[in-house]
Amino acid sequence: MSENKKAEKITAVKGMNDILPQDSHLWQLFENTAQSVVQSYGFQQIRTPIVEDTALFKRAIGAVTDIVEKEMYSFTDSMNGDQLTLRPEGTAGAVRAVIEHNLVYEGPKRVWYTGPMFRHERPQRGRYRQFYQFGCEAVGFTGPDIDAEMIMLCRRLWDDLGLENIRLELNSIGDAGERARHRVDLIAYLESHEALLDAEAKRRLHSNPLRILDTKNPAMQDMVNGAPKLLDYLGEESLAHFNGVRKILDHNNIPYVINPRLVRGLDYYNRTVFEWVTDALGSQGTVCAGGRYDPLIASFGGKPTPAVGFAMGIERLLELMKEVGEPEQPNLCDVYLVHQGEAAQLQSFVLGERLRDAGLDVIMHGSTANGPGSFKNQMKKADGSGASFAVIIGEDEVTNHTASVKAMRGAEGEQQATVPFDEVVDYVVDQITGSGDHHHHVHDEHCNH
Repeated sequence: MSENKKAEKITAVKGMNDILPQDSHLWQLFENTAQSVVQSYGFQQIRTPIVEDTALFKRAIGAVTDIVEKEMYSFTDSMNGDQLTLRPEGTAGAVRAVIEHNLVYEGPKRVWYTGPMFRHERPQRGRYRQFYQFGCEAVGFTGPDIDAEMIMLCRRLWDDLGLENIRLELNSIGDAGERARHRVDLIAYLESHEALLDAEAKRRLHSNPLRILDTKNPAMQDMVNGAPKLLDYLGEESLAHFNGVRKILDHNNIPYVINPRLVRGLDYYNRTVFEWVTDALGSQGTVCAGGRYDPLIASFGGKPTPAVGFAMGIERLLELMKEVGEPEQPNLCDVYLVHQGEAAQLQSFVLGERLRDAGLDVIMHGSTANGPGSFKNQMKKADGSGASFAVIIGEDEVTNHTASVKAMRGAEGEQQATVPFDEVVDYVVDQITGSGDHHHHVHDEHCNH
């Protein structure tokens, strides 16, 4: 390449975003909160591959759905000709793993997962082609209690994240026989109003008429509101299950709206379906969707096993967290090490390791193309890091076996103390634990150097 020809920049694929350091604290806050909430309900993590056999999703999601027909990233493995797909959602892989490894053999299981999913759709606010989901699946539980527990778990997560403007919509879509009877009447009703159906509704009329009830087309709302309601077709068992879920939610003062138009495009859902919805994100209102999918495991070749789960889009929840008021950026470190000269740098490495042994986060000033930088320049960096203390080692300190410890924050102004080198760790730990401004626990077992 000739000297003056500049290499061309390569940019990210459309709809697949970088999460930069200034945003990652919000992601970590969400992930840590979600993980601690699900653990408090006894869920364990499952991690499944991002790439699965294409047949898995065709069977799980249905071959004639928009996701499978238009949105999946599928490809032929050039090594062996296998048909593979980047996962568009998390349930199918989790269920495959549960069956493949006989996880329910020793009893029901509660599992959670998180990670990237892929769909080739039009990128819009909070919706991307690589997007992240957090989800839970409870496998082997039959009663309405686990459905209610899942909903209460979500409620606790919203509370812990400080999100208030999310409401619960609830419905039951019964069992296959009940849906089949409803479907016959629904198709007849829709056919009698064919003049009002838009192109998409006409296309779905015989393949997936339930989804027509979900239409956002204003011209169809009145007609759809008058359609036969699936709730009226529920048999005794389905109704008892639905009332069981409602009873637990009512007893725990969890408000909800029954939305008879709340359906699922996927065949494997049955009985309870729920969505958590917000008006704070424009038209894309659902932040979490869940429901029961008892028939799925048998359709995957496992023995019939009841199951219920939910998934939430992390990007959309982060948008909501920003609406509430973004949490402050955490400080990058507790201690910033400032040094001048080779001997001082060597001493700083020793001290940095000792401070980390004591459970502190430490940034050591690093050299750039312009060298290590002046004390003034390094102190500016120390200030920008949000550190509670700058620890300074120069030639004098090396000679005297000391370090200067400067408090960067605090009401008493910027105090500076000269501390013998071997006592720096104890001094800093005492200062930090004493002032209560440490952003995570100093590990006690290391503190008695």
